[in-house]
Amino acid sequence: MNKVELVEALASRANLSKADAGRTIDALFNGDGVIAGELRGGNRVQITGFGTFQVRDRAARTGRDPRTGAPIQIKAAKVPAFKAGQVLKDVLNK
Repeated sequence: MNKVELVEALASRANLSKADAGRTIDALFNGDGVIAGELRGGNRVQITGFGTFQVRDRAARTGRDPRTGAPIQIKAAKVPAFKAGQVLKDVLNK
């Protein structure tokens, strides 16, 4: 499912216009949206029954340049992570 299909599905299920559904999705998921803003601030976003978005720290490490095979240093980084909630897991495993 891509964003256009998600907008159409949300509009249909929530009885919204496609424009309103699109703005809702953007407000939640864009780079300046609610979820990204909370993660940027160091907070978790927990949606009961669905899952939890959080930030994890990835340590610096040595990698390899795929073209040359030479070792390269990869900087430490903060990465987004999602952990599925139990209800979502149960739905998928029925």
